[in-house]
Amino acid sequence: MTDSVENGKSHHSKSSTSGPESDSSAGGEIPDPSYPHQQENIPLEVAKTEAKHVFRAKIFATIILLVAVGVVATITYLLVDSQEDHNFESQFTGYASEVVTVSRETTSQLFHALDAFSVSISSQAARELEIQNSSWPFYRIPDWSVRAQRLAKLTRREDPYVAFDVIVTQDEREAWEEFANGEYPIEYQSAIEKEGDKNGMSAEDFLNKTLPYIYQSDNGPFLPAPGTGDLLPMFQLYPLQIFPGVPYMPMNWNIQSYGAVRDLFKITRAIKSVAVGGFFIYLGVSTESSGTEILQPVFDRADTADEDRRVVGGISLTLHWLDYFKNLFHGVDSDVRLIVVLKNSCPPSRDALAISDHVVTYQIDGSNAIVLGQDDLHNPKYDSLEVTDTFIDLGIDHSKVPDGLCVPTSTLHVYPSEYLEEKFETQNRAIYTSVVVIIFSFTVLVFLLYDFVVGRLQRKVMDRINKQDMIVANVFPSAIRDRLYQAQGNALQQSQTVGQSTNSLGSKNESGEMGAAPLADLFPNTSVVFADMAGFTAWSSAREPQQVFMLLENIYGALDTIANRYAIFKVETVGDCYVAAAGLPDPMENHALVACKFARDALKKMKEITHQMEASLGPGTAALDLRVGIHSTSDIVFSHHRSGQVTAGILRGERSRFQLFGDTMNTASRMESSGKRDRIQVTQTTADLLREAGYARWLIPRSTRIHVKGKGEMQTYWVGKAKMPLAKRSDMSSKMLTVDERIDLNEGGSSGGSSGE
Repeated sequence: MTDSVENGKSHHSKSSTSGPESDSSAGGEIPDPSYPHQQENIPLEVAKTEAKHVFRAKIFATIILLVAVGVVATITYLLVDSQEDHNFESQFTGYASEVVTVSRETTSQLFHALDAFSVSISSQAARELEIQNSSWPFYRIPDWSVRAQRLAKLTRREDPYVAFDVIVTQDEREAWEEFANGEYPIEYQSAIEKEGDKNGMSAEDFLNKTLPYIYQSDNGPFLPAPGTGDLLPMFQLYPLQIFPGVPYMPMNWNIQSYGAVRDLFKITRAIKSVAVGGFFIYLGVSTESSGTEILQPVFDRADTADEDRRVVGGISLTLHWLDYFKNLFHGVDSDVRLIVVLKNSCPPSRDALAISDHVVTYQIDGSNAIVLGQDDLHNPKYDSLEVTDTFIDLGIDHSKVPDGLCVPTSTLHVYPSEYLEEKFETQNRAIYTSVVVIIFSFTVLVFLLYDFVVGRLQRKVMDRINKQDMIVANVFPSAIRDRLYQAQGNALQQSQTVGQSTNSLGSKNESGEMGAAPLADLFPNTSVVFADMAGFTAWSSAREPQQVFMLLENIYGALDTIANRYAIFKVETVGDCYVAAAGLPDPMENHALVACKFARDALKKMKEITHQMEASLGPGTAALDLRVGIHSTSDIVFSHHRSGQVTAGILRGERSRFQLFGDTMNTASRMESSGKRDRIQVTQTTADLLREAGYARWLIPRSTRIHVKGKGEMQTYWVGKAKMPLAKRSDMSSKMLTVDERIDLNEGGSSGGSSGE
């Protein structure tokens, strides 16, 4: 066995032992502040600190750039967004003003036309009735279809209707029914001639569907109107038609049976002026069947200044606001979408045919329009953009309105829609913001790219340094490694000054000699352990290489674990021999005891592993054993002998390594080679140190002295596990016992083991 060994890995931390014989103090360290390896690697720490500062500075600069990107991008976005909002609001105001203007003007034209039509009828009827020596209600308006057609066009409805209703008292009822039934054939024939084909129906067909009496119907049977109160039958209708879902002509229908018209009739007779109802929606019909009922009174005289003139009838029609809002926008404005809310001042009401509400919401879609429903359905976020106008205000004396009835004032409220707003949301915000973000992002990327290139170069350098450091750490103890770095740094600085070349561990002078002092130390208190596998040579010769290495890896790995537990320093493995030392490179109190504990655990673990692996590695594996030898050095002078010391350090040159020299190495090797299977043989010095530690019970003197080359005959001992009496210790050593040692001493004899040879 060579006198020098190589370091695998050093362990500095204090480890606690396991099992019933654990001794926490035995494996402890005695820190020595003057020892070189305990000094920190100041340059490395400084480099790490500076690297942290640089990293934080780069993070801070990146954050500042990113914040700048966010701030500038946000400002750009808000400015462009503000301009788009301004364009949207300006365009909407123009659209809304057009809706308000058209609605007000159209409504005004309709009411003026109704009033003029009423005056025309009153004037003509007065002349003709005087000639005929007759009176109201026995009058049929001539050329009704032609005259009503012009009025119907103002409603803008594709299928409008305009009706002339006449007031009939109960006394006049029978005579008027006879008069009306005689006039209907003439009226129907005239209407067919003026209006054209009526779906193949002749005047006689219409006459057959006309009830001969004044009737009323509230979505029920068509019964004669009640015999009390004045009646308001429909007498003339444009265009001539049968209403959908009704089997009879509407002629002779007492429209007072329709509650909304009944109220209008009362108001009209009271104020002697046109009356307007609420915004109704027909029950059982789609929401598009909505509008406002209008009743224009017809007087017995045409003089508008005559307070005594009497209401003799009325022109009734339905104003469908939906038709008013259609075709408002064409061409470039055909994609406009607005929300229009109509409100009136009267409370809602309900009858069997319809609901009369005070709020209805419409949506204008360019040249089309739809009813959204009752109630105000616009988006509240557009309240600030509301454009409103009063488009129906009859200017009547409300004191003349009968109690319980109401003549509304109607207002129009226009709001934008989300669709319209989206039309003005161009890509400018995204484009301008993206340009700003791209410019700043490019700046950030250039900065990050530069940092990446520099950082990559630095990482490569650091990675190589770390790899070299890991290699050095696996070859040298950390304390020696730190000293090695310091020596290497000094040598490198010197070589740069004088221009000399260096090897890995120092510089050479002109004669080729090492210029710096070698890294070596004396260790007077050390225990060296040699553990060899008995029977391994014969066993391995019958095994595959993979099986050999599988066993070695498992056993050496287990021994490394035990060594870590006891803070044992693994020196090297040579073939099937495991070399370790306690007490170097870090001083250790009770190093001999720790070495013996390590050896005892190693024997036990060897048995466990070989038995476990016999199934996979074949017969004979469990027969393998460790043969352990231990020799210790100590600066304590015992009465009968004096121990040596160990020299350890780095032997510089090619493939330098941490090596141990001295007689202790040779003696420990002889203890192993002259020992027996599954036994631990120790020298007298190791035995004395065990006795000093209070573990004499572990020692079994070998029956014969052995001859050791270069040493002569020596008395050696077996370290066993037999229960033996506790040896006496000196007064001084007894005083030095710790609580853990006392427990360990009391429990130490509980383990069984071999005794004797």
